Amino acid sequence: MESIENSVEILNDLVEINNDRIVGYERAIEETETEDADLKSIFTQMASESRQYKQELTEVIAGLGGEIETGTTASGKIYRAWMDVKATFSGNSRKSVLENCEFGEDAAQKAYRMALADEDLSSTYRELVMRQQQALKLSHDKIKLLRDQQ
Repeated sequence: MESIENSVEILNDLVEINNDRIVGYERAIEETETEDADLKSIFTQMASESRQYKQELTEVIAGLGGEIETGTTASGKIYRAWMDVKATFSGNSRKSVLENCEFGEDAAQKAYRMALADEDLSSTYRELVMRQQQALKLSHDKIKLLRDQQ
């Protein structure tokens, strides 16, 4: 029973980081200038990606009889507050928005690495987490490449 509870807790942490990504990319879309329609499209796609991953995770959690987290992580709330302060000082330039998104992508990668390193995560769910983490790494690298081009 404890193994199931531990898996639910780990998977809920990933639900929360995906909630952070959704909120973060919605914020990035708002901060992106009209002429940066390419970024708005990428950010919309990445928010949708997290909605899909959240759905996959919540289905597993529900199947385990667990309660599904609906909030965001504490660090995500701190990240968004930092993003607000930084925007005040640096404006909403293309580069600053991409830097903020990269910061969020780094946090997502860390959360997934921690989940995979946790021995309490059942091998049954490890494949799902690994697949999501690999796809999120591609998103991270895309944001980093765009940022580096600025």
